[in-house]
Amino acid sequence: MFKKYTLSNGVRLVAEKIPYVKSVTLGFWIEAGSIHEETNNNGITHFVEHMLFKGTDKRSAREIAESFDSIGGQLNAFTSKECTCFYAKVLDTHLSIAIDVLTDMLFHSSFNPGEIEKEKSVVLEEINMYEDSPEDLAHELLSKTVFKHHKLGMPVLGTGETVTSFDRRKLVSFIEEHYSIENIVVSVAGNFDEDQLIEQLEEKFNHFTNRKSTRKVENNPSFNAEGITRYKDIEQLHICLGLEGASLTSRDLYPLLIMNNIFGGSMSSRLFQNIREDKGLAYSVFSYPSSYKEIGLLTVYAGINPSQLDEVLKLINYEIRNLKKDGLTKDELHKSKEQLKGSYMLGLESTSSRMSAIGKSELLINRIYSPKEILEKIDQVTLSDVREVIDKVFVVEKSALAVVGKVEQDKDLMSLLDY
Repeated sequence: MFKKYTLSNGVRLVAEKIPYVKSVTLGFWIEAGSIHEETNNNGITHFVEHMLFKGTDKRSAREIAESFDSIGGQLNAFTSKECTCFYAKVLDTHLSIAIDVLTDMLFHSSFNPGEIEKEKSVVLEEINMYEDSPEDLAHELLSKTVFKHHKLGMPVLGTGETVTSFDRRKLVSFIEEHYSIENIVVSVAGNFDEDQLIEQLEEKFNHFTNRKSTRKVENNPSFNAEGITRYKDIEQLHICLGLEGASLTSRDLYPLLIMNNIFGGSMSSRLFQNIREDKGLAYSVFSYPSSYKEIGLLTVYAGINPSQLDEVLKLINYEIRNLKKDGLTKDELHKSKEQLKGSYMLGLESTSSRMSAIGKSELLINRIYSPKEILEKIDQVTLSDVREVIDKVFVVEKSALAVVGKVEQDKDLMSLLDY
């Protein structure tokens, strides 16, 4: 069972003790993502994440890496559209090392101008890598199209123009504005001594008093229905169909997850069985939901031969029409619930997964659901709930389509949607 604490300076701590494991995962969650940026500094959240690994007042970048390599631990971070997370997984006997190094990175990173210039090249290559990965590019184009009128549509990595404009002053200013007490959650899961954990965190955080927050209230995102293509001289077409899904707090979230399992979320799903197994038209075809604080997105992806575009979209339309006409069967509902519960329960065996679940939930929705509550939410979903979600999600007028590959530039993509 998780516990919540508030450190003396106001930073939130969520911790779940798992006494039967030998590891512990520590995460620092910051509510800063690309959604909190402007067009002229897009990518700065991700760049700051990189720079926290580039050296502090007392450790070089190499010494930071060696701190974990020498104890067999793992150190990493990621930036998303709504938050950033720095985390470390170590043996329970090395938790104090993880706390010491991560807090040093968080509070004492040097932002050396020379390192900033070198890291620009690294991030520009990361942007180029995405441009050379057509599947990733298709998903990014879909997001950019769907959230065209909102900051959710901005890329996490930024652009070449914005990245090259970053300097020490901009990075430090961003830290001061967004890495504040109310925007930080410390999350811990695994085997640890509760008193020692709090004592060590209090010691490292007691000087941290930043309460600055200059964020503007953002208008709620809306769904933009549009088709977009990007021509690339490659062998496959990469298709992403986007539909409005469910937000993190929506009552539709669990019915959507259950429906998605049957529709395209597994190897036994309708999309996979029809398009890959029965017709042999794609190696990779699947659907998945993405949930944010204010909105959600359901994405259908397929990688296909360019000549099969019309046929594959017809098959996707066919499965959507069947879903809208007949919904799920009782057997499918039961199967999907068991699949979802099984996947969730297996995830509980990982301290990293537990740290992520409780940390992200506390940060973004100020609420953590216990495993019992999650399982109850899954079990309580009815066929009627799923039917309601199907009717809300699969609407042609609220659909977007992104295609990357050898596609005709003047092709009317949206005319191919018919469900």
